[in-house]
Amino acid sequence: MAAKGGGSATPSPAPAQIDDDIGAIDDIIGFHIRLAHGAAYRHFTETFSELGLTQKMVSVLWLISDHPHIAQADIGRRLQMDRATTMAIINRLEARGLLVRGASTLDRRRQTLTLTADGQAALSDARRCIDEHEQWLKSRFTKKEATLLIELLRRIHE
Repeated sequence: MAAKGGGSATPSPAPAQIDDDIGAIDDIIGFHIRLAHGAAYRHFTETFSELGLTQKMVSVLWLISDHPHIAQADIGRRLQMDRATTMAIINRLEARGLLVRGASTLDRRRQTLTLTADGQAALSDARRCIDEHEQWLKSRFTKKEATLLIELLRRIHE
C-alpha cells in the first residue's frame, strides 16, 4: 500500500548508532600524539587566556629569564623555532614592554635580550598558570609514569 505523497509504506531505517570505535587508526602513535597535543593545548589556552600569552611567548620569556642577555638567534635554536617566528615573538614581547634588546658585548652583530620588570612579572604570572596546567597533566599519571612519558617524548623530538 502506498503512503500519501507517493512514498513507500515501509518504515524508515533507524538512525545509525554512533560508537567510539575508530578502527585501525587507534593503533597509530602519531594519531594519539595529535589528540594528546590538542587536549593539552586546549587546557593551556584556557589556563592562559587572561594573560594574553602563547606557549611560545612563555617559553621565550622563561628562557630569557634563565639566561639573561641570551642572543635572539640562540632562543630560536634552543626552542627549535625558525628565525621569522622567533623574531615575530620577540617583536610582540618587546612591543608589550616585556623585554628589551641590547647589543652583545661579545659580538656586535648579535642582539641580546633581557626581561624588563613587567616581563618578570608576566613570567611570574605565567609560571603560576604553568603550575596549574602541569598539575592537570600530571594528575593523569603516577610520578613514575610522568617521568617515563617525558623520557619517551624526548626520544621523538631530540
